Amino acid sequence: MRTPFRVRVPASSANLGSGFDTVGLGLALYNDYEVIDLLPQGEFSIDVVGEGSGELHDPEANLVVKSYLRACAEWGMPPQGLHLRSVNAIPLCRGLGSSAGAVVGGVLIANVLRKRPLAREELLPLMTSIEGHPDNVVPCCLGGMVVSCWDGKDLRHVRLQALPREIVTVVAVPEVRVSTSKAREALPEKVSLQDAVFNVGRVALFAASWATGRWEELPWAMDDRLHQQFRAKLFPGGETILEKVRLHRECLGVAISGSGPSVLAFVKGNPEAVASTMCRIFSDHGVRSRFFVLDVDDEGATVTALASEEA
Repeated sequence: MRTPFRVRVPASSANLGSGFDTVGLGLALYNDYEVIDLLPQGEFSIDVVGEGSGELHDPEANLVVKSYLRACAEWGMPPQGLHLRSVNAIPLCRGLGSSAGAVVGGVLIANVLRKRPLAREELLPLMTSIEGHPDNVVPCCLGGMVVSCWDGKDLRHVRLQALPREIVTVVAVPEVRVSTSKAREALPEKVSLQDAVFNVGRVALFAASWATGRWEELPWAMDDRLHQQFRAKLFPGGETILEKVRLHRECLGVAISGSGPSVLAFVKGNPEAVASTMCRIFSDHGVRSRFFVLDVDDEGATVTALASEEA
């Protein structure tokens, strides 16, 4: 494909309670990375619209560019310079996979410029290596609900069935940030055998419930003892939201999205009622927030040519 072209990546929510570093879901909220032109090697011009517009212009700090360069180096390709325009709707550092989207976007840009582009599945190990874990990059790249395992070298993943139309995701996004590194530092190095067994049972139930459409089991299956009790303390209202939102009759399960601070609930019924409770709790704790009612993205990352008038 010749320039100009667009790489579109969806947001993603990882863990979903019990599936720490393993379960992830693609969401219908998108960043567009548009390659307007190719520049001489080493030259990058970056325009950013939307989320991160004031902080992502530096090529040395831009994860799309860094992932693109990593892929070029991996494949022995001369790294062509880029005129890149990012149109971002995924909030930064909020647990919705913005970094995974940048990794997927950068690798896909490099793949487009290969003489023989690889299939998306063949790109997943490199994407996972750059990100450090598969739970966001795999559903971002492939779409849908995915269970992934990575041992540092080999990657295995299974994509599960789509949600029925009557179930939507509600995501409350507070105006505070939690970095992934800080969220990981909050976790204990060791857990008890009892807590480990608890999570093994819950995530097994989660996968079985999703695979068979037993959605009524999700509230129990999304319970967790490995990470949420620690991460909920990192942002105002976290513990209260997890406690209160699950009491809604419309709620089929609630969890911290990724490492937080966004909170995601599966809702069958009135999503506004659940969203209102989430945002009210954040407000009660002195934090402004917004919410999204999102479908699951089942397509994953896409590459399309840009018409000349769009570029």
